[in-house]
Amino acid sequence: MARRSSVSDLVLPPELVVAMRAALPTVAEDVVAAVIEEVPSYTDAFSGPMGETIRSAVQLALGGFLSQVSERRREGEPRVVPAIEGAYQLGRGEARSGRSSEALLSAYRIGAGVAWQRLSAVAVENGVDAEVMASFAQAVWAYIDEVSAASVSGHGDESATAGRVKQRLLDRISRHLLTGAPEKTVVAAAERADWAPPSTLTAVIVPESEVGSVLQLVHTGTLQATDLPELDAAVLLMVPDAHGRRRSALLRAVEGRECLVGPSRPWLQVRSSYDRALRAQERGLEADTEAHLPELVLTADPEALADLRTTVLAPLSGLRPASAAKLAETLRAWLLHQGRRDDIAAALFVHPQTVRYRMAQLRDLFGDQLEDPQKVLALTIALGVSPEPSE
Repeated sequence: MARRSSVSDLVLPPELVVAMRAALPTVAEDVVAAVIEEVPSYTDAFSGPMGETIRSAVQLALGGFLSQVSERRREGEPRVVPAIEGAYQLGRGEARSGRSSEALLSAYRIGAGVAWQRLSAVAVENGVDAEVMASFAQAVWAYIDEVSAASVSGHGDESATAGRVKQRLLDRISRHLLTGAPEKTVVAAAERADWAPPSTLTAVIVPESEVGSVLQLVHTGTLQATDLPELDAAVLLMVPDAHGRRRSALLRAVEGRECLVGPSRPWLQVRSSYDRALRAQERGLEADTEAHLPELVLTADPEALADLRTTVLAPLSGLRPASAAKLAETLRAWLLHQGRRDDIAAALFVHPQTVRYRMAQLRDLFGDQLEDPQKVLALTIALGVSPEPSE
């Protein structure tokens, strides 16, 4: 395939360059008009300050092209820089304006077509032969490739920079929320990040390998906190407004991903949601912390629970460990199944007669305590997590 001519392969006659320069203002206006008509996202772009910037960039780009075809450059001589720099800055400005690189490239394609039509007409009027016209066409499109690439580069660099700045601002909100900063500090950080505070936030501990997938399924305003010392190979997400009926959608989003979902809390109190998720993680629990509330309550103060067990299970202390464990397991089942012998037997995988025998032993050991509501409450709490008599 023949190589597309570069701009440096062509030198136009001086009188033609003069004629084309004279036509530039009109050509630029025609380019702008075509872009406004053909690319919807540019319909209102030319009405404000950015419009003047774009118009100037169009004239600069066309003028830069004519500068490059007005005289042959020596081998290794750099191309005209201002037009390329202008295209790069235009790309950055378009990113700041919220227009996509696709819209920018569409504008270039349309603008190049209009510019070629107008400038080629000037060339024909000045008697340019077919061979030069062919080279001129190739040079125009080669130049458009060059300046559009510069604009796309500027757009990408600005988007990346803006993304990093935005993420730093969001990270600051996360840090303030987790460290208990004053409300006015957190609110100010949210305003700087242009992040609208939700009604609630829900802490979700997510494995690092699953973060990208989960983020695609949750609220776009979700905050992230990485490299937290208490999390190993995991990231904390704080999901906005996943309370009430919306919680089920969040649970579906993280299902099967080894995540832990804390309770929804007023957004400034999300630390408490995270603390509960951490406690559930320490207990080896999974998925929804709301499904494990009894265990989380019972283990909130491990030392108090251990002391309670020692006290209320004292009647078992004189038995062999294996016997004590079986009786504690039976007592737990008796409490949870409210004395229904068949249900207790099914839960323990023993014969109902075995349950009767063990309960007779327990009544001998505990006596009237099994009829005392306060003692029954204490026993229920002591045996609520584990049937073991002690830890």
